[in-house]
Amino acid sequence: MTKPLQLNPIKLSQPMGAMLCFLGIKNCMPLMHGAQGCASFSKVFFTRHFNDPIAVQTTAVNDITAVIDGGDYSISESIKNITKKVKPDLVGLFTTGLTETKGDDIKGASMLVQDIQKICYVNTPDFEGSIESGFAKSIEAIIEQLVQNCTNINSHKAVIIPNVNLKPIEVEKLKETISLFGYEVLALPDLSESLDGHLGLKQGALSSGGISVEEIENLGDAQIVISIGRSVQKAGNKLKEKNEQMQHLHFDCLSGLENSDKLFKALCEIKNITTPHPAIVRWRKRLQDAMLDTHFAIGSAQVVIALEPDQALSVASTIVEAGANIKAIVTTYKTDVLDNVECENLLVGDFEDVKHFLQKSDVLISNFHGERLCRQHKKALMLRGFPDYEGVGNQLKNDVLYEGSTYLLFELANLIQEHTHGAQHEH
Repeated sequence: MTKPLQLNPIKLSQPMGAMLCFLGIKNCMPLMHGAQGCASFSKVFFTRHFNDPIAVQTTAVNDITAVIDGGDYSISESIKNITKKVKPDLVGLFTTGLTETKGDDIKGASMLVQDIQKICYVNTPDFEGSIESGFAKSIEAIIEQLVQNCTNINSHKAVIIPNVNLKPIEVEKLKETISLFGYEVLALPDLSESLDGHLGLKQGALSSGGISVEEIENLGDAQIVISIGRSVQKAGNKLKEKNEQMQHLHFDCLSGLENSDKLFKALCEIKNITTPHPAIVRWRKRLQDAMLDTHFAIGSAQVVIALEPDQALSVASTIVEAGANIKAIVTTYKTDVLDNVECENLLVGDFEDVKHFLQKSDVLISNFHGERLCRQHKKALMLRGFPDYEGVGNQLKNDVLYEGSTYLLFELANLIQEHTHGAQHEH
């Protein structure tokens, strides 16, 4: 049964995904083509989530200018104004519902200013898709518009394409771990250097770290591209189109024992070695031990997950291996990526649905908006996803590969035990 409307939605919009993607490129200015309010909302949202300054500009279209002077004018004016003050290496132009409904030609508008500013444009209407698809579409646009075709291969170069849910520390851990196989690893986009909460030199008008435009243009000679998350699989395919000799490894997620094993097995095969680096082997043993240590606590609780599909899969894969009973996964859009997860109920829905399942469960794994429900029903909350306004340091919370999965299991088991003891005291 599907509901005609969402009462208290979990999902976030495509433009927010596009904005995050462009923030993972060095000296980039995300430019939102839409009303002032859209940009202000996203800016405040991410500033609170990351506890860091967020760079974004807006073409500040309103309902009157939208009709009278068309999109081209407001885009070229914005570009002129931006380039007066700062010199971005790239402007990432993306649309909103207002300008998409009117049908502005952003490709044409970009062509008009390309002699004064390098620009990458992407259509991200907020009346369809979600933060996952907005992020993914932007990566695809960057690859199509910036990466040069190539015929030779650099056997020491690897590219990872993360989905929007991978936190800065997770991107960094993936880069570090894959580099143990003898690769120089680039991430597109790379939030591990721009939104990881390090103290920068100045509060920037542009994104502070990330992959450079020059590096993006030269991604075509990488030996492998690794896409992580179903939402970015197509982006991986697009990069491979730039060089047919490139190998594309796709993983729907890289958390939990089995999924991590698949990555290391693939890399060992490519590099023709039998075992990975000792540090990787050691973390695998730690994860096995963690599965034993947390099995009792995690297996005794009923869990509800309310996240974007790629992240729901990631969390579910890890906790199911430790014996979790997943009462329900409530996600934001229809996809088959979650079809094989062991859970009692799988649906596209909102927090009203979450509330329904939570009454018979113990733990909710969701974003900050799940807090009120958990308090109301005296349930435990494990914060994941966007936004997380309460916790500090969420950008350094690692849930991927053996190491991150180990931390995730301990965090969940401790939460369940604390909650159970708390409930017993009340009685």
